[in-house]
Amino acid sequence: MPPALWTVWVLGSVISLPKEGASDQASSLSCDPTGVCDGRSRSLNSIPSGLTAAVKSLDLSSNEITYVSNSDLRRCVNLRTLKLGANEIHTVEEDSFFSLRSLEYLDLSYNRLSNFSSSWFRSLSALKFLNLLGNLYKTLGERSLFSHLPNLRILKVGNSNSFAEIQEKDFTGLTLLEKLEINAPNLQTYAPKSLKSIQNISHLILHLKQPVLLLEIFVDILSSLEYLELIDTNLNTFHFSEESINETNTSIKKFTFRNVQITDESFTEVLKLFNYVSGVLEVEFDDCTHDGVGNFRTLDTIKCLGDVETLTIRKLHIPQFFLYHDLSNTYSLIGKVKRITVENSKVFLVPCLLSQHLASLEYLDLSENLMSEETLKNSACEHAWPFLKTLVLRQNRLKSLEKTGEILLTLKNLTNLDISKNNFHSMPETCQWPEKMKYLNLSSTRIQSLTRCIPQTLEILDISNNNLDSFSLILPELKELYISRNKLKTLPDASFLPVLLVMRISRNIINTFSKEQLDSFQKLKTLEAGGNSFICSCDFLSFTQGQQALAQVLIDWPDDYLCDSPSPVRGQRVRDTRLSPSECHRAAVVSAVCCTLFLFLLLVGVLCHRFHGLWYMKMMWAWLQAKRKPRKAPRRDICYDAFVSYSERDSYWVENLMVQELEHFNPPFKLCLHKRDFIPGKWIIDNIIDSIEKSHKTIFVLSENFVKSEWCKYELDFSHFRLFDENDDAAILILLEPIEKKAIPSRKGFS
Repeated sequence: MPPALWTVWVLGSVISLPKEGASDQASSLSCDPTGVCDGRSRSLNSIPSGLTAAVKSLDLSSNEITYVSNSDLRRCVNLRTLKLGANEIHTVEEDSFFSLRSLEYLDLSYNRLSNFSSSWFRSLSALKFLNLLGNLYKTLGERSLFSHLPNLRILKVGNSNSFAEIQEKDFTGLTLLEKLEINAPNLQTYAPKSLKSIQNISHLILHLKQPVLLLEIFVDILSSLEYLELIDTNLNTFHFSEESINETNTSIKKFTFRNVQITDESFTEVLKLFNYVSGVLEVEFDDCTHDGVGNFRTLDTIKCLGDVETLTIRKLHIPQFFLYHDLSNTYSLIGKVKRITVENSKVFLVPCLLSQHLASLEYLDLSENLMSEETLKNSACEHAWPFLKTLVLRQNRLKSLEKTGEILLTLKNLTNLDISKNNFHSMPETCQWPEKMKYLNLSSTRIQSLTRCIPQTLEILDISNNNLDSFSLILPELKELYISRNKLKTLPDASFLPVLLVMRISRNIINTFSKEQLDSFQKLKTLEAGGNSFICSCDFLSFTQGQQALAQVLIDWPDDYLCDSPSPVRGQRVRDTRLSPSECHRAAVVSAVCCTLFLFLLLVGVLCHRFHGLWYMKMMWAWLQAKRKPRKAPRRDICYDAFVSYSERDSYWVENLMVQELEHFNPPFKLCLHKRDFIPGKWIIDNIIDSIEKSHKTIFVLSENFVKSEWCKYELDFSHFRLFDENDDAAILILLEPIEKKAIPSRKGFS
């Protein structure tokens, strides 16, 4: 089959995998397109059918599978990871794993297997990881299980109950292991040279309850092991025998004693190993119990801890601490140690003499203990820790920064100080510190403001997880600033930190930052500012989304940068947020609206002028005013025989000829003229309406002057309103002179 078709077939098989199974259990698997299938904790009682070559990783741990047949995995020829841990498997057929030639990871731990067959692993030449812990076997079988596994690097065997015997042939065929874990708390028999066949073991984890066989095992691994970790062992009865060690070429670099019990006498016996084991660089005691009072009388037979440079003690329990002796008989042993950690062990004092004997010490960690300023003063006495560079006093009982700084002035070479998780609360205006200080950790100390107490020589400052709302310190040599989880609203002023390279300021209440602010930090290479309350303004979005190089500086971009406002985009990633044009171009939108409105009004004005819109509006208003009047005035309200409408330019003819004739007629006519009869101060429109309504007739003196007069046109139109509304033909037209047709306006009333 061509490669392209093969790829398509594999992907198709994976996607359709849950549909191919004949049983309902196959549908409980979830597989992705890369061939990784997850079937954990699905209450499966057998391996799902229908598995194909598309499957590359299969996790069926924490189910109820009891049986593995030789057909269950036959088609999984590309399988690399198989996890069957925490099931109820008691039977695996001989050829169950025969087709898994690409398998690299196999977990059969915590099942009910009482026997293993070497045929299971015969074809697994690519296997790198094998976990057989927690089954029911007493031995690893009659034949070597691992002789066909040349690439095996991590092996875990044994159980906490029944595993009792290690045979000489058990590890035959293994030459190089990165990690070997043997869980054998009830081990009763160890065949000499059983582990000697392994030429190189990087890390051996040994669970032993009693130390009876420990020395025999230790002898076999002296020349092949680099790191020995002893777990859950009671060393109270351990006794070192010099005759048992003939090996001089040792390779052990590290010892770890985890959850081990030891007495004064057995501790001395353990230390005797260092007279015969050269090259050990690190010793660790983790969660151990010292059932003694520090009476190490025979330590004078031990020269020193050899080449040990690092000593680590965590969670040391001393039930009889109130009877404990001084440690003067240990001074000669630790003079060459460079790194010491004593963590979470209720240490409240390091005696001055002990501190002075730690002449080579460069690193001291006393975290999670009971050190206070008073006891620290005794510990950091004159000539104490002369070469100490790093001191860690995290989570102790320190309360005064000023006193702490003064006490540590005796440490002339101190450059790194961690006093985090102490309760300082406030910071004095000034402090004294060792002159070589470069690193200071004041995180989680509840300080609320910073002062010049901070040493100017610092290159690294950690003040995260406090109550700071501003940063205004000038630190000319600071290269790294850690100020996360505070209450800062803005980035610090770059002028205060001229050589800053790294700044972590996440989880504050910063709303925004700009290109100008970032550019002001001329040497900044790394910025972590996620988890703040960002206002996703147009400027902020334009800056963050438009700078491709920004992602190289913001190490937590884009997942930790979320919008807090405006509310429609709250919770969205800043990189994915888009705002409407009206929000991002508000000035342009307002300008466009104003321009449009201006043009509209201009157009309306032009149209009104062109089509006499203003005149029509006035007429409409006048008509509405007229409509508000009674439809027809009562007879008693008629005051005039006629209202005379004329142009002021025709007043001579009207007033001196026509009016004189009519008013002196027999009987005389009573005429209404605007000059003499309009009520002063009353709106002219109301005067016109009232005069027309109080007159039987309206006389219009038509001339070219008349048609040019706006008020004459109004009076003529009001007469029309009366004609249409009251069906009353009350208008009398007098043509004073011929009027040219072009002079007559083409509007209603003249057309």
